[in-house]
Amino acid sequence: MSAAPRNLQEVLDSVPNIAEFLYNNRTGTRIYPVVPPEFTNWRDEQRSWRETVALYDLSYHMTDLYVRGPDAFRLLERLAINSFKNFEPGRAKQLVVCTPAGYVIGDGILFYLDRESFQLVGRPSAHNWVQYHAQTGGYDVQLERDEWSVLDPHRPRKVYRYQLQGPNAPALLEKLNGGPLPDVKFFHMGWITIAGRRVRMLHHGMAGVAGAELFGPFEDGPAVKAAIVEAGQEFGLRQVGSRAYATNALDSGWIPCPLPAIYTGEELRPYRQWLPANSYEAVGSLGGSFFSRNVEDYYLTPWELGYGHILKFDHDFVGRDALEAKAKGPHRRRVTLVWDGDDVAQAFGTLFTKPSGQQAKYIDLPVSQYATWMYDKVLNDRGEVVGFSMWPGYSWNDHAMLSLAVVEEPYSTPGTRVVVVWGEEGGGSRKPSVEPHVQVEIRASVAPVPFSEAARQYRAAVTRR
Repeated sequence: MSAAPRNLQEVLDSVPNIAEFLYNNRTGTRIYPVVPPEFTNWRDEQRSWRETVALYDLSYHMTDLYVRGPDAFRLLERLAINSFKNFEPGRAKQLVVCTPAGYVIGDGILFYLDRESFQLVGRPSAHNWVQYHAQTGGYDVQLERDEWSVLDPHRPRKVYRYQLQGPNAPALLEKLNGGPLPDVKFFHMGWITIAGRRVRMLHHGMAGVAGAELFGPFEDGPAVKAAIVEAGQEFGLRQVGSRAYATNALDSGWIPCPLPAIYTGEELRPYRQWLPANSYEAVGSLGGSFFSRNVEDYYLTPWELGYGHILKFDHDFVGRDALEAKAKGPHRRRVTLVWDGDDVAQAFGTLFTKPSGQQAKYIDLPVSQYATWMYDKVLNDRGEVVGFSMWPGYSWNDHAMLSLAVVEEPYSTPGTRVVVVWGEEGGGSRKPSVEPHVQVEIRASVAPVPFSEAARQYRAAVTRR
């Protein structure tokens, strides 16, 4: 009997086709541990970040990687497509990392905590890439990794992490602080006091107004949260459960789950040999109506995911040469798709009018993702594939089924009509989250990113500051 694979490369070597393996991987939808699915109901919880104030508990579902030492700045700059010009302690940025071929591996929020001290927060794909280079590149850095709580929800984390978002967030923060807030620019950090605890605050607005991300030692978390909940009653605060939380990307326009582009290429073989056989990249699943036996058809560039504005060629970084060659385009564009309500209702109706196995794929609400990395076909009026729908869900605020998508440039103009193919080919893959079903076509209209006009105006305003 052959030994079990020890790393991702051995996993891939043991299967006939990489894409087919990932498409049938048994991992289902994204897991948000510890936080309840709902505190009240997901409809009112969604409303809170548009109408009053929402409290998100982000303490459990992301991995934290601490990078410290004399070479920490140099290491991170070498891997980031972002510019590090004027990057200094007390600031943060959305770090995006790419392969040498210029395709996105992942992203995360990078906090510049102090001199020679950084914290990267997000899904593990970018963390793995940073850790690999730190350990193999001869950098003088020390690493500390605090894994997300998927495997062990009861393990204490190093820090708590909360967000307050919504029109009443600034007033609530002032009340908690006992006075005016520090003048902190967008994606800069300052300090406030809550319940007698010193709390670090990142200015981070997602709902069209100034919001904040708050973090500190994990043991302070319960007291800080209790103070927020008590003070928030005056401002209509709602705690947001994991069901509603997963839909806020539809407001912000961030596509959370592109496939890490690391499964091919001899240059990346040492990295795949470094990644363990139980890594995020090995156990995640592809899903959706798009299927190709060529896994590279799922790879995406920074422009396609909306990162063109942070891509800067003012420093040497992994993937720079390839991205410079691609820079002139054309590039597919990130958009919001507004699904036709009648078509969605008709798909739901098959649950009651069709025999078993002939229904449409169940559309879970408010988040309809059923695999780690979702790729649904987007068609033009000739039935040609012109992009991918990648993050589907329902917005109670907009009374609409939406998805974040990547489409060819001629189809990116708001108002353009396209078709989303919902459901997988051949009755569905072997993922446990997929029941026997048939594919259906759902008409959709292209809309801007972010979809919320308030969020677009706010983002434009903070960008000009």
